Amino acid sequence: MEDLPPNHHADYPQFTGIFGFVAGLTMIIGRGRDARLVAQLASVTADQHVVDIGCGPGTAARLTAAGGTSVTGIDPSGPMLRLARILTAIRRPRGTLDWVQAGAESMPLPDASADVVWSLASVHHWPDLEGGIDEVTRVLRPGGMFLAVEKRTEPGATGNKSHGWTPQQATDFAAMLADRGYRDTSTADHDIGNRRLVVASGTHP
Repeated sequence: MEDLPPNHHADYPQFTGIFGFVAGLTMIIGRGRDARLVAQLASVTADQHVVDIGCGPGTAARLTAAGGTSVTGIDPSGPMLRLARILTAIRRPRGTLDWVQAGAESMPLPDASADVVWSLASVHHWPDLEGGIDEVTRVLRPGGMFLAVEKRTEPGATGNKSHGWTPQQATDFAAMLADRGYRDTSTADHDIGNRRLVVASGTHP
């Protein structure tokens, strides 16, 4: 069986129009658990700046900013970000929270401006995998941490069950980070209730 790249759903239709808004509503529940996991793994503190790539309706970004952390939520989908702004206006977090419409490969952020960058269930959609990693590397401060969280899938899965990473795809992504000089690259499985996740991470050199 052919090994698919970590961005094996790069050609998936973009979340535009009413479809993007409806899809965003379905993402409100569930990502909070993912956010708590990555925040714990990255040891996020209130004085840090976190960049959430593929933030969708902003569940993880809001949860992290609620603790006082400065968070920038980035997503290429306008409808997703409109929903994120609506939900944030209902309950504003203690920390600074900004929304930016952009893709992973072209983030309008200063060099070395983030302590932590993460992407929850979105790397498998990145159109330009290498460009996205290079952009994360530019935005991260030396010693900063990058974490990619995906649903753990089985080789050969199709349809919605294929949206995520097989163990091999996670390993391939960690290897791409190592090739760019990231330290302490690793993959790890995490089960949260019925959610089966895999996390690939590395520390900026």
